[in-house]
Amino acid sequence: MWSDISERSLKALLPTPLIASPTKAKAMNAFLQIEKLGKSYQSDKPVFSDVSFTINKGEFVCIIGHSGCGKTTILNVLAGLDTASAGHAFMDGREISGPSLERGVVFQSHALMPWLTVRQNIAFAVKSKWPEWKSAQVNAHVEKHVGMVGLLHAIDKKPSQLSGGMKQRVGIARAFAIQPKMLLLDEPFGALDALTRGTIQDELMGIVRQTQQTVFMITHDVDEAILLSDRILLMSNGNEAGGRYVPGGLAEVVVNPLPRERTRAQLHHLSGYYDMRNHIVDFLVSRAKAH
Repeated sequence: MWSDISERSLKALLPTPLIASPTKAKAMNAFLQIEKLGKSYQSDKPVFSDVSFTINKGEFVCIIGHSGCGKTTILNVLAGLDTASAGHAFMDGREISGPSLERGVVFQSHALMPWLTVRQNIAFAVKSKWPEWKSAQVNAHVEKHVGMVGLLHAIDKKPSQLSGGMKQRVGIARAFAIQPKMLLLDEPFGALDALTRGTIQDELMGIVRQTQQTVFMITHDVDEAILLSDRILLMSNGNEAGGRYVPGGLAEVVVNPLPRERTRAQLHHLSGYYDMRNHIVDFLVSRAKAH
């Protein structure tokens, strides 16, 4: 389901085309492929339907939409924590079926085991991935990833001794430590204050660039999506239109034309930033219902 805004008019707004071609994306033999995904809790009113998109290896893709559009359901299907009512999801040539250590998940709540230290929380995940590793190898791997998020000074503390931002850093370190093929982030910074959020965004960007990690992320923050992502998926909500119910779906794919080495500090100085931001905000304010 695509917006009625023409590609020609959008080209006038941004230095590169804003709307991605779904056929071109499919032809690229993408790492992740979603085909006609749908979810229904009652048969006559699907939450969303016919959602198709691809993600290439090493790409950072954000999904934005109002509550109830199905963002988290899509992420949970990719994580293997939920099943779709229709369609298929493939990663690296295999259909996704159930949870897997090939996909690391970071939720808004840190989900740390409170009786374990930072070191032990991450070591638990590492041992699950590589049960044959010796203790010294596990410990070195854990310390490397704790260092990546700047928490070596707190490695032997328990979650109750950490701030909210530190707990989220541990969650990110744990996800990267199992070296997943894909990282799934469900509003991981939503509960943090602006300063902490910005710091962890910078750390995440640095790690992703270093590891070339493939990332799918839910966010409600337009600036966060523009800062982090290569492409932004805009989801519409289901809606009663003309006396009939129209399910939600993928309304638009926004390609980020800004330099990939951008930083938070320079973001609002970059040519094309305000046009892209205004376009996404306009979608959320006036066009986010399915028609």
